[in-house]
Amino acid sequence: MPTTKKLITSSAWFALLVILLYWAMRKAPLPEILASLQLLQAWQIVALLLLNSLIFCLITARWWLIVQAEARQIRFWPLITFRLAAFGLSYFTPGPQIGGEPLQILYLKRSYGLTTVRATAAVLMDKLLEFLANFLFLAIGLFAVTRSGMLARFTPSAWIAIPLGLVLLWPLVHILLLYQHKHPLSALLAPLRHRLDAGIGPNTQTASWQRMLQPWQTGFANSLRLIIVSEHLAALFCRRHLKTVLAALAVSLLAWAGMLLEYLGMLHFLAVHLNFSQTLAALTVVRLSFLAPLPAGLGALEACQVFAFTSFGLPAALGISLSLLMRGRDLLLGGLGLLIAALKK
Repeated sequence: MPTTKKLITSSAWFALLVILLYWAMRKAPLPEILASLQLLQAWQIVALLLLNSLIFCLITARWWLIVQAEARQIRFWPLITFRLAAFGLSYFTPGPQIGGEPLQILYLKRSYGLTTVRATAAVLMDKLLEFLANFLFLAIGLFAVTRSGMLARFTPSAWIAIPLGLVLLWPLVHILLLYQHKHPLSALLAPLRHRLDAGIGPNTQTASWQRMLQPWQTGFANSLRLIIVSEHLAALFCRRHLKTVLAALAVSLLAWAGMLLEYLGMLHFLAVHLNFSQTLAALTVVRLSFLAPLPAGLGALEACQVFAFTSFGLPAALGISLSLLMRGRDLLLGGLGLLIAALKK
Protein backbone atom coordinates (compact mmCIF):
# COMPACT_ATOMS: atom_id res chain seq x y z
CA MET A 1 0.00 0.00 0.00
CA PRO A 2 2.73 2.57 0.85
CA THR A 3 4.48 1.69 -2.41
CA THR A 4 1.28 2.31 -4.38
CA LYS A 5 0.72 5.62 -2.62
CA LYS A 6 4.31 6.68 -3.30
CA LEU A 7 3.95 5.71 -6.96
CA ILE A 8 0.75 7.75 -7.30
CA THR A 9 2.35 10.78 -5.63
CA SER A 10 5.46 10.55 -7.83
CA SER A 11 3.31 10.20 -10.94
CA ALA A 12 1.27 13.26 -9.97
CA TRP A 13 4.39 15.42 -9.51
CA PHE A 14 5.87 14.12 -12.75
CA ALA A 15 2.62 15.02 -14.56
CA LEU A 16 2.79 18.51 -13.04
CA LEU A 17 6.39 18.85 -14.22
CA VAL A 18 5.44 17.85 -17.77
CA ILE A 19 2.48 20.25 -17.83
CA LEU A 20 4.56 23.18 -16.58
CA LEU A 21 7.36 22.54 -19.06
CA TYR A 22 4.89 22.09 -21.93
CA TRP A 23 3.05 25.30 -21.05
CA ALA A 24 6.30 27.25 -20.84
CA MET A 25 7.95 25.83 -23.98
CA ARG A 26 4.94 26.02 -26.28
CA LYS A 27 4.93 29.80 -25.87
CA ALA A 28 8.64 30.14 -26.68
CA PRO A 29 9.85 29.08 -30.14
CA LEU A 30 13.31 27.51 -30.07
CA PRO A 31 14.85 29.89 -32.69
CA GLU A 32 13.92 32.90 -30.52
CA ILE A 33 15.44 31.27 -27.45
CA LEU A 34 18.70 30.55 -29.29
CA ALA A 35 18.77 34.09 -30.68
CA SER A 36 18.47 35.51 -27.15
CA LEU A 37 21.23 33.30 -25.76
CA GLN A 38 23.54 34.18 -28.66
CA LEU A 39 23.59 37.75 -27.36
CA LEU A 40 25.76 36.59 -24.47
CA GLN A 41 29.51 37.11 -24.69
CA ALA A 42 32.19 35.10 -22.89
CA TRP A 43 33.19 37.97 -20.59
CA GLN A 44 29.57 38.42 -19.52
CA ILE A 45 29.27 34.78 -18.49
CA VAL A 46 32.57 35.02 -16.58
CA ALA A 47 31.34 38.20 -14.84
CA LEU A 48 28.11 36.48 -13.78
CA LEU A 49 30.01 33.45 -12.45
CA LEU A 50 32.36 35.70 -10.45
CA LEU A 51 29.41 37.61 -8.99
CA ASN A 52 27.67 34.35 -8.10
CA SER A 53 30.86 33.11 -6.42
CA LEU A 54 30.91 36.27 -4.31
CA ILE A 55 27.25 35.71 -3.36
CA PHE A 56 28.02 32.14 -2.34
CA CYS A 57 30.93 33.33 -0.21
CA LEU A 58 28.61 35.79 1.55
CA ILE A 59 26.09 33.03 2.25
CA THR A 60 28.88 30.88 3.68
CA ALA A 61 30.14 33.84 5.71
CA ARG A 62 26.78 34.03 7.51
CA TRP A 63 27.13 30.41 8.61
CA TRP A 64 30.78 30.93 9.56
CA LEU A 65 29.96 33.93 11.77
CA ILE A 66 27.42 31.83 13.66
CA VAL A 67 29.64 28.76 14.05
CA GLN A 68 32.80 30.72 14.85
CA ALA A 69 31.13 32.68 17.66
CA GLU A 70 31.38 29.59 19.89
CA ALA A 71 34.03 27.56 18.06
CA ARG A 72 36.92 29.88 17.28
CA GLN A 73 39.01 27.11 15.73
CA ILE A 74 36.73 26.84 12.69
CA ARG A 75 38.12 28.56 9.60
CA PHE A 76 36.14 30.14 6.78
CA TRP A 77 37.49 28.49 3.63
CA PRO A 78 36.77 24.84 4.54
CA LEU A 79 33.15 25.79 5.18
CA ILE A 80 32.78 26.81 1.53
CA THR A 81 33.27 23.21 0.42
CA PHE A 82 30.85 22.02 3.11
CA ARG A 83 28.29 24.57 1.97
CA LEU A 84 28.73 23.60 -1.67
CA ALA A 85 28.09 19.96 -0.83
CA ALA A 86 24.98 20.91 1.14
CA PHE A 87 23.74 23.11 -1.73
CA GLY A 88 24.20 20.28 -4.21
CA LEU A 89 22.06 17.98 -2.08
CA SER A 90 19.43 20.66 -1.41
CA TYR A 91 19.21 21.76 -5.04
CA PHE A 92 18.35 18.29 -6.30
CA THR A 93 15.98 17.53 -3.39
CA PRO A 94 12.26 18.20 -4.05
CA GLY A 95 11.03 21.15 -2.04
CA PRO A 96 12.09 24.66 -1.00
CA GLN A 97 15.88 24.29 -1.30
CA ILE A 98 16.32 22.25 1.87
CA GLY A 99 17.83 18.83 2.41
CA GLY A 100 21.54 19.56 2.79
CA GLU A 101 21.31 20.62 6.44
CA PRO A 102 22.04 17.13 7.87
CA LEU A 103 25.20 17.14 5.76
CA GLN A 104 26.27 20.46 7.31
CA ILE A 105 25.69 19.01 10.79
CA LEU A 106 27.68 15.88 9.90
CA TYR A 107 30.63 17.92 8.62
CA LEU A 108 30.73 20.08 11.76
CA LYS A 109 30.70 16.96 13.94
CA ARG A 110 33.23 15.00 11.91
CA SER A 111 35.69 17.79 11.10
CA TYR A 112 35.55 19.90 14.25
CA GLY A 113 34.21 17.61 16.96
CA LEU A 114 31.07 19.61 17.69
CA THR A 115 28.30 17.74 19.47
CA THR A 116 25.15 16.88 17.53
CA VAL A 117 23.11 19.37 19.53
CA ARG A 118 25.56 22.26 19.06
CA ALA A 119 26.04 21.53 15.37
CA THR A 120 22.27 21.35 14.89
CA ALA A 121 21.78 24.61 16.80
CA ALA A 122 24.33 26.37 14.57
CA VAL A 123 22.68 25.09 11.39
CA LEU A 124 19.22 25.97 12.77
CA MET A 125 20.38 29.51 13.55
CA ASP A 126 21.88 29.84 10.08
CA LYS A 127 18.65 28.58 8.51
CA LEU A 128 16.55 30.98 10.56
CA LEU A 129 18.62 33.93 9.37
CA GLU A 130 18.47 32.63 5.80
CA PHE A 131 14.68 32.36 6.02
CA LEU A 132 14.52 35.82 7.59
CA ALA A 133 16.46 37.44 4.73
CA ASN A 134 14.60 35.41 2.09
CA PHE A 135 11.19 36.13 3.53
CA LEU A 136 11.92 39.81 4.05
CA PHE A 137 12.86 40.01 0.39
CA LEU A 138 9.77 38.04 -0.66
CA ALA A 139 7.55 40.29 1.45
CA ILE A 140 8.99 43.35 -0.32
CA GLY A 141 8.86 41.53 -3.65
CA LEU A 142 5.18 40.72 -3.25
CA PHE A 143 4.42 44.41 -2.95
CA ALA A 144 6.46 44.91 -6.12
CA VAL A 145 4.22 42.29 -7.74
CA THR A 146 1.26 44.41 -6.62
CA ARG A 147 2.72 47.56 -8.16
CA SER A 148 3.78 45.86 -11.37
CA GLY A 149 0.22 44.68 -12.11
CA MET A 150 1.42 41.15 -12.82
CA LEU A 151 -1.68 39.59 -11.24
CA ALA A 152 -4.16 42.30 -12.17
CA ARG A 153 -5.98 40.16 -14.73
CA PHE A 154 -6.64 37.42 -12.16
CA THR A 155 -7.44 39.13 -8.86
CA PRO A 156 -6.64 42.36 -7.02
CA SER A 157 -2.96 41.91 -6.18
CA ALA A 158 -3.34 43.26 -2.66
CA TRP A 159 -5.58 40.30 -1.77
CA ILE A 160 -2.57 38.05 -2.32
CA ALA A 161 0.40 40.25 -1.46
CA ILE A 162 -0.73 41.60 1.91
CA PRO A 163 -1.63 38.27 3.63
CA LEU A 164 1.43 36.52 2.18
CA GLY A 165 3.64 39.44 3.16
CA LEU A 166 2.49 39.10 6.77
CA VAL A 167 3.06 35.34 6.78
CA LEU A 168 6.55 35.72 5.34
CA LEU A 169 7.63 37.85 8.30
CA TRP A 170 7.50 34.85 10.66
CA PRO A 171 11.30 34.30 10.85
CA LEU A 172 11.73 37.85 12.21
CA VAL A 173 9.03 37.19 14.79
CA HIS A 174 10.66 33.84 15.64
CA ILE A 175 14.07 35.41 16.28
CA LEU A 176 12.54 38.17 18.40
CA LEU A 177 10.69 35.54 20.45
CA LEU A 178 13.92 33.56 20.92
CA TYR A 179 15.61 36.71 22.24
CA GLN A 180 12.71 37.16 24.68
CA HIS A 181 13.16 33.63 26.11
CA LYS A 182 10.22 32.28 24.09
CA HIS A 183 10.46 29.01 22.15
CA PRO A 184 7.57 28.79 19.65
CA LEU A 185 8.82 25.69 17.83
CA SER A 186 9.34 23.83 21.11
CA ALA A 187 5.88 24.84 22.32
CA LEU A 188 4.41 23.55 19.08
CA LEU A 189 6.25 20.22 19.15
CA ALA A 190 6.12 19.50 22.89
CA PRO A 191 2.58 18.02 22.96
CA LEU A 192 3.46 15.70 20.07
CA ARG A 193 6.67 14.63 21.80
CA HIS A 194 4.78 13.88 25.03
CA ARG A 195 2.24 11.79 23.15
CA LEU A 196 5.00 9.83 21.45
CA ASP A 197 6.83 9.31 24.76
CA ALA A 198 3.60 8.05 26.33
CA GLY A 199 3.18 5.51 23.56
CA ILE A 200 6.76 4.19 23.75
CA GLY A 201 7.78 1.58 26.26
CA PRO A 202 7.59 -2.12 27.08
CA ASN A 203 4.06 -3.42 26.89
CA THR A 204 3.43 -7.06 26.15
CA GLN A 205 -0.25 -6.36 25.63
CA THR A 206 0.41 -3.94 22.80
CA ALA A 207 -0.88 -5.00 19.41
CA SER A 208 1.73 -6.39 17.03
CA TRP A 209 1.36 -3.54 14.54
CA GLN A 210 1.94 -1.02 17.35
CA ARG A 211 5.09 -2.86 18.41
CA MET A 212 6.30 -2.68 14.82
CA LEU A 213 5.83 1.10 14.86
CA GLN A 214 7.72 1.60 18.13
CA PRO A 215 11.23 1.90 16.56
CA TRP A 216 9.87 4.57 14.21
CA GLN A 217 8.16 6.36 17.10
CA THR A 218 11.37 6.26 19.14
CA GLY A 219 13.41 7.75 16.28
CA PHE A 220 10.83 10.45 15.63
CA ALA A 221 10.61 11.32 19.34
CA ASN A 222 14.41 11.61 19.53
CA SER A 223 14.39 13.92 16.50
CA LEU A 224 11.79 16.12 18.17
CA ARG A 225 13.91 16.29 21.33
CA LEU A 226 16.93 17.30 19.23
CA ILE A 227 14.95 20.09 17.53
CA ILE A 228 13.61 21.36 20.86
CA VAL A 229 17.05 21.37 22.52
CA SER A 230 18.57 23.01 19.44
CA GLU A 231 15.96 25.78 19.51
CA HIS A 232 16.78 26.48 23.16
CA LEU A 233 20.48 26.67 22.24
CA ALA A 234 19.63 28.98 19.32
CA ALA A 235 17.70 31.22 21.74
CA LEU A 236 20.69 31.25 24.08
CA PHE A 237 22.89 32.12 21.10
CA CYS A 238 20.63 35.10 20.24
CA ARG A 239 20.96 36.46 23.76
CA ARG A 240 24.71 35.81 24.13
CA HIS A 241 25.78 36.86 20.63
CA LEU A 242 23.29 39.50 19.52
CA LYS A 243 25.99 41.42 17.62
CA THR A 244 26.93 38.26 15.74
CA VAL A 245 23.28 37.65 14.85
CA LEU A 246 22.95 41.20 13.51
CA ALA A 247 26.24 40.88 11.59
CA ALA A 248 25.12 37.56 10.07
CA LEU A 249 21.78 39.11 9.11
CA ALA A 250 23.57 42.06 7.49
CA VAL A 251 25.74 39.64 5.48
CA SER A 252 22.62 37.74 4.43
CA LEU A 253 20.94 40.94 3.22
CA LEU A 254 24.14 41.87 1.38
CA ALA A 255 23.97 38.48 -0.36
CA TRP A 256 20.42 39.29 -1.43
CA ALA A 257 21.60 42.64 -2.82
CA GLY A 258 24.13 40.62 -4.82
CA MET A 259 21.37 38.32 -6.12
CA LEU A 260 19.36 41.33 -7.27
CA LEU A 261 22.45 42.78 -8.97
CA GLU A 262 23.09 39.43 -10.64
CA TYR A 263 19.51 39.26 -11.93
CA LEU A 264 19.78 42.83 -13.25
CA GLY A 265 23.00 41.82 -15.01
CA MET A 266 21.32 38.84 -16.65
CA LEU A 267 18.47 41.02 -17.88
CA HIS A 268 20.91 43.61 -19.24
CA PHE A 269 23.05 41.02 -21.03
CA LEU A 270 19.93 39.51 -22.65
CA ALA A 271 18.73 43.00 -23.68
CA VAL A 272 15.61 42.78 -21.50
CA HIS A 273 14.27 46.15 -20.40
CA LEU A 274 12.21 46.19 -17.19
CA ASN A 275 11.72 48.93 -14.64
CA PHE A 276 12.80 48.33 -11.05
CA SER A 277 9.37 47.22 -9.80
CA GLN A 278 9.01 44.77 -12.67
CA THR A 279 12.52 43.43 -12.07
CA LEU A 280 11.82 42.92 -8.39
CA ALA A 281 8.48 41.25 -9.19
CA ALA A 282 10.09 38.89 -11.74
CA LEU A 283 12.86 37.92 -9.28
CA THR A 284 10.23 37.31 -6.60
CA VAL A 285 8.39 34.74 -8.73
CA VAL A 286 11.77 33.10 -9.43
CA ARG A 287 12.30 32.58 -5.70
CA LEU A 288 8.71 31.43 -5.21
CA SER A 289 9.13 28.85 -7.97
CA PHE A 290 11.72 27.02 -5.85
CA LEU A 291 9.06 26.40 -3.21
CA ALA A 292 7.41 23.94 -5.59
CA PRO A 293 7.93 20.29 -4.50
CA LEU A 294 9.99 19.56 -7.61
CA PRO A 295 13.76 18.95 -7.80
CA ALA A 296 15.43 22.33 -8.45
CA GLY A 297 11.98 23.78 -9.12
CA LEU A 298 12.16 22.13 -12.54
CA GLY A 299 9.30 23.33 -14.72
CA ALA A 300 8.09 25.78 -12.09
CA LEU A 301 11.01 28.18 -12.71
CA GLU A 302 10.48 28.15 -16.48
CA ALA A 303 6.71 28.58 -16.19
CA CYS A 304 7.05 31.43 -13.68
CA GLN A 305 9.52 33.31 -15.85
CA VAL A 306 7.35 32.91 -18.96
CA PHE A 307 4.33 34.09 -16.94
CA ALA A 308 6.21 37.13 -15.60
CA PHE A 309 7.65 38.20 -18.95
CA THR A 310 4.43 37.74 -20.91
CA SER A 311 2.58 39.70 -18.19
CA PHE A 312 4.91 42.60 -18.94
CA GLY A 313 4.30 42.29 -22.69
CA LEU A 314 7.66 40.67 -23.47
CA PRO A 315 8.29 37.52 -25.57
CA ALA A 316 8.10 34.21 -23.73
CA ALA A 317 11.42 33.25 -25.32
CA LEU A 318 13.19 35.80 -23.13
CA GLY A 319 11.79 34.13 -20.02
CA ILE A 320 13.01 30.71 -21.16
CA SER A 321 16.42 32.13 -22.09
CA LEU A 322 16.82 33.66 -18.66
CA SER A 323 15.71 30.39 -17.03
CA LEU A 324 18.29 28.43 -19.02
CA LEU A 325 21.02 30.86 -17.97
CA MET A 326 20.04 30.43 -14.33
CA ARG A 327 19.81 26.66 -14.76
CA GLY A 328 23.35 26.52 -16.15
CA ARG A 329 24.68 28.46 -13.16
CA ASP A 330 22.83 26.36 -10.58
CA LEU A 331 23.67 23.03 -12.24
CA LEU A 332 27.35 23.99 -12.24
CA LEU A 333 27.26 24.78 -8.50
CA GLY A 334 24.99 21.84 -7.64
CA GLY A 335 27.06 19.38 -9.65
CA LEU A 336 30.26 20.62 -8.03
CA GLY A 337 28.58 20.28 -4.63
CA LEU A 338 27.53 16.68 -5.30
CA LEU A 339 31.07 15.86 -6.44
CA ILE A 340 32.49 17.30 -3.22
CA ALA A 341 29.92 15.35 -1.16
CA ALA A 342 30.92 12.14 -2.93
CA LEU A 343 34.64 12.76 -2.33
CA LYS A 344 34.12 13.56 1.36
CA LYS A 345 32.36 10.24 2.13
